[in-house]
Amino acid sequence: MIAQRMICFALVLWCGAASASEQVQPGSMQLLWGDTHLHTNNSFDAFLNGNMSVTPNDAYRFAKGEPVIHAYNRARVQLHTPLDFLVVSDHAEFLGGIKDIYVDGIGIEDPGLIESLVVWYRERQIRDAIDNGEGQAFFGNLLPKPGDPRESARTWAEDLADPVPGADVSAKNAWHELLDTADAHNEPGQFTAFAGWEWSSQPGGANLHRIVLTDADAASGREIMPFASTDSPYPDDLWAWFAETEERTALRFLSIPHNPNVSKGMMFDVETLRGDAITADYAATRMRYEPVVEVTQIKGDSETHESLSPDDEFAEFETYKHYLSIEDEEYVVRSGDYVRSALKTGLAIGQDVGVNPFKLGMIGSTDSHTGLATAEEANFWGKFARDSVPENKSGSALGGADGWAMSAAGLAAVWARENTRASIMDAFARREVYATTGPRMRVRVFGGWSFSESDLSEIDTQGYRNGVPMGGELPARDGEQSPGFLIEAAQDPLGARLDRLQVVKGWVDETGSTHERVFEAAWSNDRDVVGGRLQPIADSVDRRTGEVASTEGASELSVLWRDPEFDPSRPAFYYVRVLQVPTARHSLLDQIALGLEPSDSYPEVIQERAYTSPIWYSPVN
Repeated sequence: MIAQRMICFALVLWCGAASASEQVQPGSMQLLWGDTHLHTNNSFDAFLNGNMSVTPNDAYRFAKGEPVIHAYNRARVQLHTPLDFLVVSDHAEFLGGIKDIYVDGIGIEDPGLIESLVVWYRERQIRDAIDNGEGQAFFGNLLPKPGDPRESARTWAEDLADPVPGADVSAKNAWHELLDTADAHNEPGQFTAFAGWEWSSQPGGANLHRIVLTDADAASGREIMPFASTDSPYPDDLWAWFAETEERTALRFLSIPHNPNVSKGMMFDVETLRGDAITADYAATRMRYEPVVEVTQIKGDSETHESLSPDDEFAEFETYKHYLSIEDEEYVVRSGDYVRSALKTGLAIGQDVGVNPFKLGMIGSTDSHTGLATAEEANFWGKFARDSVPENKSGSALGGADGWAMSAAGLAAVWARENTRASIMDAFARREVYATTGPRMRVRVFGGWSFSESDLSEIDTQGYRNGVPMGGELPARDGEQSPGFLIEAAQDPLGARLDRLQVVKGWVDETGSTHERVFEAAWSNDRDVVGGRLQPIADSVDRRTGEVASTEGASELSVLWRDPEFDPSRPAFYYVRVLQVPTARHSLLDQIALGLEPSDSYPEVIQERAYTSPIWYSPVN
């Protein structure tokens, strides 16, 4: 198993098969906020980097709004607004192992002399690294070295070392602890606690990680152990395990890719990780188990990149230019790394094989390793526990990046019937979800053929009755009429106002080439479109305090938008991007507090945003 090596040296589109109007009744949905990606002291890298004390119990308590003690600085910390749901998703690889080694040591029965010496050396090596504040360096030396990701994946399983004594016991104990703790905190209708895990395949330093979301409770979850990348580094083997396990148990599973921005183009490639062509069967299986992508989080934003979307003035946003290997490897942008490109590629593949493998909804989550789900610039506690102290942020945090390279992001917004495990998983499956980089902006989008301006006043009723919500597929229709999109956004009640609403469209032309365009749909203040571009909103951030003036922006924006370039013969997708007015980034707030001049390495301000799941259009065959 890789974590042990670290120490040793059927075409059914199950998601969205029925239309949303058949599944959802007007007025029945509520907006829930959560984090699907959080690590506690049971993750080996979290423990190595200073989180020795924040447990799953603490993580759920913090998410529910209770104060807890920070693992590193020992301050009392608390969310301003509680979450509605949380997935604790520690790495399946060596789950609970580093904590057990540090606290209790590796226990084996009747060790021989040589085995005893090896175990003692391992324990001392890990303990010394943690006690000397060198856990990050220790972790870095264990990461896969750069190389060809496919070749690394092929040889990964063959190159694993012998098991570490006691590793299976540590993993079982940690998994059972998580299941019991999640059940203890799960309050249907009030707060939903999921027990999940992270499958952390990383061949050649390419991030192919997935978060596994399941509805397991303490009883049913004991029938399984988390499937790890040490069981297989191939994502299709993970999905095959899902199918097999669902068949023999009553459990449900979904996997959520994260950080495609550092996947070396492999997350959304035009062929499988094994180098095979994408088939209809592969595409259908992938979309059954992987309907949603984590588009924004602490290790950067994965919507798009300025080199991939040169006409998008907001494409350069929280770009994370660091791979996860110890080597100082130059960051190279590839289309398979970014979600907008993947959505376009999916249209093209769908034209060829009949099924779109990248029909993805979008969410955000944190990937915090502190056990604290914080995505607010002014209440951000870093990627790792040691990064919570501003003086520590100038050091390398991960793969050559320092603490200020990290983003205070993100959150998952879910439109669900009720706050329960089943209902939230249903919303993920039909992709009625969206991402924000932290602020809790309330966003609704519906697509349809017969909307009128008056429907904006009854968007919930008319949207479901006469259209489909975000994540849906426009029903087939003959004729030249453009689809209409009811769009409504409201600011975070505790946050800044809104700058604009944009519609991002992607399509495939008659030659099979893909295209994209960003349309300005609605905006605040009295501004003009000059040279095809909306004038920027004023930056009112006070560089001495970080405060934002309340004169810029709108509290709400809404519009009925129609595609002025609609071609009924070409497949397309549409998603909405909502931009806030500029606010202070966490790096600026830290530098003000430290009495430093702002650094040219990081922006002083940030335009926080939301990305909705797309709505797709397919022409009548």
